[in-house]
Amino acid sequence: MDLGQILFVSSRLVLGAVAAFFAIMLWSKTRDVAWMLMIIGTIAAYIEIIYSILDMFGITGAYIPFIGSVPLMAIVLPALRMIFFIAAFTAMVIRNYRN
Repeated sequence: MDLGQILFVSSRLVLGAVAAFFAIMLWSKTRDVAWMLMIIGTIAAYIEIIYSILDMFGITGAYIPFIGSVPLMAIVLPALRMIFFIAAFTAMVIRNYRN
């Protein structure tokens, strides 16, 4: 690995860990559905970061199902994060239109 890749991997890991840490801290303090979905989306984003780094190093495993030439997890994890964010924003919009 060259210096650019090390900086790329370490910055994604550190910033993702900080975001996930604060999301977990906020999780215990909130009961709002929209915020809970944002927190889950942030944690799903960190899981995606971890998976992509493990995949970069070739540690993800040989038994992952593929759709064509793309691993299923490479499709599901980014979509899962966006689904939680869409649900959170939808909950916020619905709440604002009711008031």
